[in-house]
Amino acid sequence: MEAASIAAGLPQTRLTIASHKLSRFFLAPSNSSSKVGSVTSVSFLESLSAQTSLVLTASPIEKAAPIDSGSRGRRRNVVAHSFAAPSAGICPFDRTSSFQSQSQTAEEKIGLLLLNLGGPETLQDVQPFLFNLFADPDIIRLPRPFQFLQKPLAQLISVLRAPKSKGYAAIGGGSPLRKITDEQAHAIKDALQAKDVSVNVYVGMRYWYPFTEEAIQQIKKDRITRLVVLPLYPQFSISTTGSSLRILENTFSKDAYLSRLPVSVIESWYKRQGYVKSMADLIEKELQTFSKPDEVMIFFSAHGVPVSYVEVAGDPYKDQMEDCIYLIMQELKARGVYNDHTLAYQSRVGPVQWLKPYTDEVLVELGKKGVKSLLAVPVSFVSEHIETLEEIDMEYRELALESGIESWGRVPALGCTSSFITDLADAVVEALPSAKAIAASSGSAGEIDNYDPFRYAIKLLFGSVLACVLLFSPKMFVAFRNQLL
Repeated sequence: MEAASIAAGLPQTRLTIASHKLSRFFLAPSNSSSKVGSVTSVSFLESLSAQTSLVLTASPIEKAAPIDSGSRGRRRNVVAHSFAAPSAGICPFDRTSSFQSQSQTAEEKIGLLLLNLGGPETLQDVQPFLFNLFADPDIIRLPRPFQFLQKPLAQLISVLRAPKSKGYAAIGGGSPLRKITDEQAHAIKDALQAKDVSVNVYVGMRYWYPFTEEAIQQIKKDRITRLVVLPLYPQFSISTTGSSLRILENTFSKDAYLSRLPVSVIESWYKRQGYVKSMADLIEKELQTFSKPDEVMIFFSAHGVPVSYVEVAGDPYKDQMEDCIYLIMQELKARGVYNDHTLAYQSRVGPVQWLKPYTDEVLVELGKKGVKSLLAVPVSFVSEHIETLEEIDMEYRELALESGIESWGRVPALGCTSSFITDLADAVVEALPSAKAIAASSGSAGEIDNYDPFRYAIKLLFGSVLACVLLFSPKMFVAFRNQLL
């Protein structure tokens, strides 16, 4: 892992932890489940193993490391989006929040960084986007002896899968995720402005433009004095929020200005009353489109993660997802909605075992059991994208109808629903008081820059050859797969 290799040559403070979560040195106080849980000093899981080491590293480099986009595919003239507040003057915070009797100074500039997955905007973007996705060690975990295969395997998988990714063509040639995320950024900025909180809002994507690193560079350029980081994933997972925050920590720890910047991270927010009520509103509304609303099965479909993430690395995703469903159903019951419901996981990839039950298998089973009306609820997504517009709306709908389900409906993603946006704005305001610097600066530039192009080229060549052997030799592939299980 990149962060681990950088940390290896630096003075380190280690704290052994067995927790699934980000390390917490300063926790924002929270008196209710609706308050935001924020972390203000961040260091990420060094690996997705059960026993992890917390590593605090820093460097006095005055200039942030350049964005490594050479391996990310076709480069465009893309600038990280910044949705600037019209004024950075004196703006008191919302008096109804937990942060009272404080105000912004004229010099203070608050930033809000929204983190999301990203998605290809054209069919030509699909292959490099897939490479970025599969090159992430938080997405595909390789045993330590095989970690040098990460990028060769990512290249091979992306090349093989790109021609088969017809789903993007089916939804118009690209993902609308960036457009929707930009709209959410504008909406949250406006909601904060209505609370007399002026912010610059930035969008950072993990696997496509504008990359998180680009957003960070813009934050530094704008000389933000306090930052709130809001991943647009309701539930925490190593492979989503954790992966994005790992990049954030790695970048901040190498820069003197950023390492001193007060930061508060909202790591998950599925328990917030505003989110729960917004989801219940959408479900209740869609149920009324059926001829017999009381007989509709509510089908929650969440993005899956490998079982090893949960059982070995302690990823809280499964527990948080089940808790999230419980809270939504409790809200619906309080409104007199007592429909049956179930939860399944979609979008599994590769030979490893993912969280069960699988969405496709459950749909077939429900059809066999005589379920006739079903309402699909994409519970881990807040924006429409390939997995809602193509996988759920097309693939799973067709499978459900073939399995005997006669009436199909789907709850839209939250998008810019006003109650949802207002709640996210509240979460940002609640997170502001707890902002603290991520790391102190130490070390030297020489200790950080360990990149050897010759060694990298040798590893890439050897890894590519071995990847081909594994791909075309069934016995070796099975042995390799067993290492992953």
